Amino acid sequence: MLIREATAEDWPAIWPFFHEIVASGETFTFPLDLGREEAQGWWILTKPSRSVVAVDEAGTVLGTAKMNRNHMGNGSHIASASYMVAPEHSGRGVGRALCAYTLDWARTAGYRAMQFNAVVETNIHAVKLYRSLGFEIVGTLPEGFNHPTEGYVGLHIMHKRL
Repeated sequence: MLIREATAEDWPAIWPFFHEIVASGETFTFPLDLGREEAQGWWILTKPSRSVVAVDEAGTVLGTAKMNRNHMGNGSHIASASYMVAPEHSGRGVGRALCAYTLDWARTAGYRAMQFNAVVETNIHAVKLYRSLGFEIVGTLPEGFNHPTEGYVGLHIMHKRL
């Protein structure tokens, strides 16, 4: 697996699973009806932020991540990131590789920590992955997310010192 900078040319490969994941309403706080062009602007970021794709040896996009400053001004030393793995490629370490990559990016860029603002508590695979990489749940917003089948569930704020 290779992780490289995402480009506008990668968007046609990202969009189908991005759309599927967002429209399911189970893990992201994005609008469920987010359109293709608007979504591209939200995901394919420009410097100093960054977006990447994980690809296999044939060039197939397996997943993607975006990484950015979490806050501005005196909070600009905290990074954040988001990840999406194509469902047909889940369970193969793509998410772990993307997360590790973003942590390395944040360290190299001089950030002191990484914070995730809204990890849906029912997204047990993500919570388990982040914890295995050293993230801690520093707080939970009760009923902060309206899950389509579980109803109102918490949103974790997760943090890792770098």
